[in-house]
Amino acid sequence: MKKYQRWDEYLIAEHEMIERAMAVLKQCLEDMDATAKNPVQTVRALDFLLEFGDKIHNRKEEKHLFPLMQERGVPVDGGPIGVMLMEHEMERELLTRMVATAGKLKDMDLGELSAYRDDGIKYLEVRAEHIWKENDVLYPMARRIISDDDSAALRDAFYAIDQAAYGDTAHEKFAAMVDEVEKVLKDKKGLIHNLSHEQIEAIMETMPFEVTFVDADDTVAYFNRLDKEKLFPRTRSVIGRKVEKCHPEKSVDTVREIVTGFKDKTRDKAEFWIDFMGDKVLIRYYPVYNDSGEYMGVLEITQAIGEIQKITGQKRLLD
Repeated sequence: MKKYQRWDEYLIAEHEMIERAMAVLKQCLEDMDATAKNPVQTVRALDFLLEFGDKIHNRKEEKHLFPLMQERGVPVDGGPIGVMLMEHEMERELLTRMVATAGKLKDMDLGELSAYRDDGIKYLEVRAEHIWKENDVLYPMARRIISDDDSAALRDAFYAIDQAAYGDTAHEKFAAMVDEVEKVLKDKKGLIHNLSHEQIEAIMETMPFEVTFVDADDTVAYFNRLDKEKLFPRTRSVIGRKVEKCHPEKSVDTVREIVTGFKDKTRDKAEFWIDFMGDKVLIRYYPVYNDSGEYMGVLEITQAIGEIQKITGQKRLLD
């Protein structure tokens, strides 16, 4: 079972799984005609959101985090905990109603389907806002008042809830559940589809480090900062060249060894740093795999870190 170092890391990781199921539910609600004919994926998403999102995740907060925060002086009535509890109940009521009637979707008329969709959209709105409030407001508040001993006790209490429900392999079972929920997603479960090609290009060109991608055939396929100053200048002519042609002959064997390690999964990264042009330069290589674990290539990241090494103390935003 996965071991989290901090209580908030534990809960935020669960938020990420909940959001994945929410993305599936959102897609199902966007095509109610198809969902009514085949509600299987809708039911899976709702079941996960109720059984894990509420009965596992929310229970950890209600039984352990919120009472501890109250003991440390955070009010319930009229305070943030009261708002969280109210939203938990609202989520619970919506999910329970939707789960209870999901099997009747095929027989619903247009008005009933519209009302069902409205419940789903309301749930997604409430839950999304709720997750933001917890991640960005409530948990930072709790971190300020919860001691290290409290944190360890919270984490142990969360483990106990998982184990009571699903045993020592609870985390693996949760991960398998959300994978099952996502099985028929038409769009990739990541967020890249929210960006246009122009936005992706602009983001890559804005990054303050150099990125190169070598594909599964060991051929250079991409590099950023195309027409900008680079630590290691290169032009478009490098695209399509084999990776060993892009390194000094004395380092080719090392490059091949690294790539072989990525392909057979005996390495998960390779990194080195050199003194170059009056700066310290960090060069890192990472293997890239698709969702099925198939090797797709190597990502190389090159960054000047001399100024970063000089950082001390703290600097707040806009200081």
